[in-house]
Amino acid sequence: MISVENISKTYKMEDGREIKALDDISLKVGNGEILGIIGMSGSGKSTLLRILRGVEPFDSGEIIMDDFKVAHDSTSYYSRKLRHATAIHLQRSFGLWSETAIMNVIRKLYGKKYGDEALADYEYAYEEFGEEAMEILRVVGLDHKANHFAPVLSGGEKQRLIMARQLAKKPKVLLLDEPATMSCPKTKQEILDAIKNINEKMGVTVILVSHLPEVHKYLSDRLILLEDGKIKDEGSPDEIIKEFVSEMDAPEPSRDLKTVGEPVIKVEDLERRFFLIKGGNVLEIKDINFQVREGEVVSLIGPSGAGKTVLLRMIAGIDVPDAGEVFFKLNGDWINMHEPGVKRMGIRRKMGFMHQEFSLTHYASIRSQIASRLGIKGENVVGEAKKKAEELEINDKVLDILYQLTDLPEHEAKFRLEKIGLSPEILEDLFPRFPDSEVKKYAKPVFEALDLPLEILDRKSYELSGGQKVRATLALILASKPEVLILDEPFGDLDPVTLRTVSNSLKRINKEFNTTILMVSHHVDFIEEVTTRAIMMEDGNLIMDGDPHELCDEFVVRCKADYLKNFDELKKQMAGV
Repeated sequence: MISVENISKTYKMEDGREIKALDDISLKVGNGEILGIIGMSGSGKSTLLRILRGVEPFDSGEIIMDDFKVAHDSTSYYSRKLRHATAIHLQRSFGLWSETAIMNVIRKLYGKKYGDEALADYEYAYEEFGEEAMEILRVVGLDHKANHFAPVLSGGEKQRLIMARQLAKKPKVLLLDEPATMSCPKTKQEILDAIKNINEKMGVTVILVSHLPEVHKYLSDRLILLEDGKIKDEGSPDEIIKEFVSEMDAPEPSRDLKTVGEPVIKVEDLERRFFLIKGGNVLEIKDINFQVREGEVVSLIGPSGAGKTVLLRMIAGIDVPDAGEVFFKLNGDWINMHEPGVKRMGIRRKMGFMHQEFSLTHYASIRSQIASRLGIKGENVVGEAKKKAEELEINDKVLDILYQLTDLPEHEAKFRLEKIGLSPEILEDLFPRFPDSEVKKYAKPVFEALDLPLEILDRKSYELSGGQKVRATLALILASKPEVLILDEPFGDLDPVTLRTVSNSLKRINKEFNTTILMVSHHVDFIEEVTTRAIMMEDGNLIMDGDPHELCDEFVVRCKADYLKNFDELKKQMAGV
């Protein structure tokens, strides 16, 4: 039994502000129970999990676990006891040894007994811990991959192997922070089944933080709703989920397909091959042919590793295919996205790309970030950059390649610049920031469409909520009025209430500005709600193209995603509130 009594936690910001993350939280968890915690971004879920793990100090209250108690003013001895009794699995954690799956578990078992898993000798450690390691792998459904090397496992298999390593620590309580939120339905099902097995076969108590209602409906015995650091309600998953989604905005009507225009993107005979020297895995993208019409919202769907992100990056001209071509329409002409030059810069200026790992500059105001973005994507940027490039003796092809970097995540752009011996300052010289005084004029229509108050312009990124950060990032990309918006799974870790706000924003952008949208998402409800057309990929091939509802249903069947079955009633409620 775990008892949490009157826990409070306040974060003190550098500017002197205080944010109350948890406010007098009390709850109990029974032995062998799966307790779910749901709530919007910023409600205090992860803070509570970190306190239960013993790695986050708190201001008042106490935690009682079996025969010991941890108060807010306890010594580190009791925090260590809490860490020994618990294990935690984080969504994006992939810390594994470059060895077989079974050796990864054996090392953790060795470390639990002898103190340092790095010292585990293969032969002796295997003899002592091999059977126990295999049993743990069996629980998480990885016994058939025991002798496969960890680096070549799929994303879902890696996450289950991490869980196996946590189980090797023999915890009484497993803390899960958004497990598999960013995964495809097939991978998510595998991870959720592993959690069920851990709970049922090993008797491990589980505290599960997730903002996905379908995950709690499948796993949780009891559900707690957190709101603004307080427990708003608790009860059965069905009751609490209905209460949680009742706060969602009503969905915006979708675009009338009769209003879409002529093709603006053509993908012809695209091919790309990837080989892993060790492990023998191969991804081969081949015979990719399709068109996207002006004003369409097209989703690429498919299991993890199908090639969706690679295809998006080739379409955007970020990566080069082995064969085939991608064309964008510009002023009536078809421009090849893989032929460097000023014409391709014209396409890039009218294209926005939002990556999965998007981020805002932490301490910069939204106004200054939009000013920088307008400097990169403004109406006259190509001509002005060409003049500056001539002064610096940079030819058109090199200029275009440098302009390409502005569509990459910051860390990737810096890496590519370092490889050719240039500093990031070259981009600032070629594409200087827009005047701050002019930003409001460009931002106003976009902010209205995204339902963002204009006062956010002068706030720093760290002052925004999770949902505001997503929409502010969209505002950065949309301020220059791109004709094509490419989204690579940037919304996968949003709670459904915030996601509905973003869904409605995208629909308004699509209708009001006639923006063509091409995106990747694993969230089938989001795809069905926003998309006018879906394209399914599998093993590098396009296998279906058509109505998003029909393709999503087929996708769920192919993924054997049981956690999404018997969810129709809630889906109807979410669609109709």
